[in-house]
Amino acid sequence: MKSCQLVFPVLALAMTAFTHAATFSDDLAFLKKHTPVVVLADATGQAKVAVAPAWQGRIMTSTAGGGAGTSYGWVNRELIASGQLVPHINVFGGEDRFWLGPEGGQFSIFFAKGAKFELEHWFTPAALDTEPFEVVSQSSDRVAFRRAIELVNYSGFRLNLEATREVRLLRTADALAARQLALPAGVAAVAFESVNTIKNTGTAAWRKDTGLLSIWILGMFNASPSATVVVPFALGAESALGPIVNDTYFSKIPGDRLVAKDGVVYFRADANHRGKIGLSPRRARPLLGSYDADSHTLTLVTFTMPTGATDYVNSMWEIQKAPFAGDVVNSYNDGPPSPGAKQLGRFFELESSSPALALTPGASATHAHQTIHLQGDEAKLDPLARAALGVSLAQIKNAFAR
Repeated sequence: MKSCQLVFPVLALAMTAFTHAATFSDDLAFLKKHTPVVVLADATGQAKVAVAPAWQGRIMTSTAGGGAGTSYGWVNRELIASGQLVPHINVFGGEDRFWLGPEGGQFSIFFAKGAKFELEHWFTPAALDTEPFEVVSQSSDRVAFRRAIELVNYSGFRLNLEATREVRLLRTADALAARQLALPAGVAAVAFESVNTIKNTGTAAWRKDTGLLSIWILGMFNASPSATVVVPFALGAESALGPIVNDTYFSKIPGDRLVAKDGVVYFRADANHRGKIGLSPRRARPLLGSYDADSHTLTLVTFTMPTGATDYVNSMWEIQKAPFAGDVVNSYNDGPPSPGAKQLGRFFELESSSPALALTPGASATHAHQTIHLQGDEAKLDPLARAALGVSLAQIKNAFAR
């Protein structure tokens, strides 16, 4: 299964990677110059989230330290500041953005019927790229959106749907307690989630033979030389569960950048080498995360993963033999698409997908995706990493040691 990032080589040549060490106030002020922003904040004003309705209600960035705190989301300042829209996809950035799959194959919603599976024919549906979502309700800690969407897949099947999305700022202590974790004193934290629902508003059922959709949530974060993605996986023989990780979306990822051992996949998140990984429903668990040893930031991402679900859409750019053998979780690390070429930006991604959704008219399905950032002393973060991800911070930092 290939991903939308296959478009990056062409786009990156026309754009300059932009690196900045921004506070939340810096990024918020920048964003407000270019698009309306909804800010959610807790009673202390320390935990904050910035949401952009015009960009599908995506969570652009967040902080655990108020205006002067770290801005955790990657914001594509160069593209936004240009005021220009580009073909194929407009990668504005953001920690949590709403997408739909599949990307490629006979049920693709990114290729028109009969088009060749080549970059020049690949286009992100406007409703997932440049068109706004309507704000239907708003309070201090949440904002809800709605959008009517009509799509025609590669096979010519028309899909009418309503997408609803609620972004919620959570009490971090409650979010951790739900996972039998406690927030240590002195650790700065912010927790938020998006609850995403699509409803079949058409007159025809969505079936495997005409094509199914999935809800796909992608988060973009600031890369660092010391950042590592951590993905726990189910142990078991490949003969029973299949490969541990799919690392061939682009060229195969070198061994000094990707390691799988003791039930955990480690993936460098330094934006120095372009690559993507994915885990199937037989291997994935409903969580993944990252740790940046420079900023002492532990990020945990959890999502809904229905027990027993096996059908996930396949986005490979070809007519597929197995259109429902896709991945549940993905991580992408940006980098130069070729030696000496410019890259899109200094970011990495943590992603989750719902199962393939066979919805009858009027039926709906929901996929929730939750992010927690924890920043503080390593001695206080280490027990959280061990409990949530099953490994220590030392194991994460030394994952690629020879």
